[in-house]
Amino acid sequence: MRANQDFGRVPTPDGINGWWESLPPPANAVRVESDLRFDWVVIGGGITGLCAARRLAELSPDASIALVEADRIGRGTAGRNSGFFVDLPHDISSESYSRSVDADKADIRLQRHGIDYVRAAVIEHGIDCDWRDDGKYHAAVNKRGKTALEHFAEGLKRIGEPFQWLDQAGIAGVTGTAFYHSAIHTPGCSTVQPAALMRGLAAALPQNVKVFELSAVKRMDGGPGEKTLTFAEGSIAARQVILCTNSYAATFGRDANGLLPVFTFASMTRVMNRDEVAALGGHASWALIPADPVGSTVRRLITDRICVRNHFAFRPDVSVSDVDLAKAKALHQRSFDRRFPMLKDVEFEYTWGGALCLSANSGALFGKREDGVYQSIGCNGLGLSRGSSSGKLIAEHALGHSNELIDLALSHPRPRLLPGRPISDIAVSTAIWFKELSAGAEL
Repeated sequence: MRANQDFGRVPTPDGINGWWESLPPPANAVRVESDLRFDWVVIGGGITGLCAARRLAELSPDASIALVEADRIGRGTAGRNSGFFVDLPHDISSESYSRSVDADKADIRLQRHGIDYVRAAVIEHGIDCDWRDDGKYHAAVNKRGKTALEHFAEGLKRIGEPFQWLDQAGIAGVTGTAFYHSAIHTPGCSTVQPAALMRGLAAALPQNVKVFELSAVKRMDGGPGEKTLTFAEGSIAARQVILCTNSYAATFGRDANGLLPVFTFASMTRVMNRDEVAALGGHASWALIPADPVGSTVRRLITDRICVRNHFAFRPDVSVSDVDLAKAKALHQRSFDRRFPMLKDVEFEYTWGGALCLSANSGALFGKREDGVYQSIGCNGLGLSRGSSSGKLIAEHALGHSNELIDLALSHPRPRLLPGRPISDIAVSTAIWFKELSAGAEL
C-alpha cells in the first residue's frame, strides 16, 4: 500500500505562549528549502518526536535522521502545557483520575519510563528547564472534592503508591492561600518549564539528527522502502517515517480515527514584586492539580509568576478564536481572584491555548500502519510523561526491538470511533460543558 497522505492541519498562533515568551529569543530556524534524503524522518517536534529521534540516533548512530516541525520547537503544543510529568494514574475522563488496578499499574510503568528517560537527558546535557522532582498536590475546595481525593487515595493504596494527606493549614502553608480545604501530596511527579525543555532536548540531540523548524509537511507519498515528504520549498526522501503529530492527526467522517482535539487554556501572571511575594507567602515553587479533573491547575513558578490552567473546548479544526481566548482569560481571572485575594493587583501577562489529544476510551495509535508508516499518537492528557515514553518505544519498535513495554504500548486499545461532524461536535462539547458545570468550585 502506498503512503499517500495530505497534511491539512498545522499549528496556528493560539494566543501568546507565556512559557515561550518568557525565554530568551531562540536561534534562527533551519527550514527544509531543498530536496534532501535521510534514512529516517520523524514528523512532529513535540516531546514524542524529540524522544523518538533521540532513541533512533542512540540505537542507530550511523543512520541519518531528520526531525521536522511545522512551528518552532517549544512554541507549539508540547511547550504549551502546564509542565507536569505525571507518573500516577491520570485519566481525566474519570471523576478521580483512576481506572482499574491493572490499568493504573500499566500507566505508571509507561509514564515513569518516559520520565526517567527525559530526566537522564536533562542531567546528561545540563538542560536549563527548571526540572523539579518535588511531586504534586491534589487539592480539594469542598466536601465533593474531598470525596474525590478519598477515592484517589483508596486507589493509590490498592496499588501500593505513597501519598500524604494535608489539612487546610498544611496546604495553605504550601500555597499561601486558605482557599483549599485539604490535599494529597504524591512524590513521584516531576515539573518543568516545558518550552525550555523542548528547546533544550532539540539542541542536545545526537549529531546524526538534523532538526528542521517552520517546515510543515504538505503531503507524503510513496510505498514501502521509500517515502517522499513535500514541503513548501523542498522535499525529503526517506526509507522510514515516524508520525508524532498527536491532535493534528485527528480525522472525522471518512477514515475517522477517533482522536479528539480538545483545547485547554492557561494564563500566566507578570512577575510579582517583593511585596506581593511577601503577601502571598507559602513555598517559592509548587504544582497543584484539582480534585476534579476538569477544575483549575495552578503552578507557582520559581520566577515569581503564577500559572492557572482551566477550561476545555472541543475544536476539530485544531485552532481557537479570539473569543475562545477572551473567555478563557476571564475564567482564569475569576479562578485567580478566588484563590489569591491578596494579589488583587497582579495581572495576567499571557493567555494561550494548547491542544490535548484525547479519545473516548483513552485509546492511542501506536505501531506500524498498513502503509508502512510508524505512528505514536494520542496521550490523553499525559503529553509529557506518556509522550516521552511512547516516543522512545516507537523508535525501538521501528528498529525491530522487543520488550515488555513495547508489548504494553501495542496492546493499548485504539481510539473508539465517533460519528462524523456535526454529531461529534455536539456530543463532545455537551460532555465538556456538563463536566465543567459539575466541577463547580474546583474551577
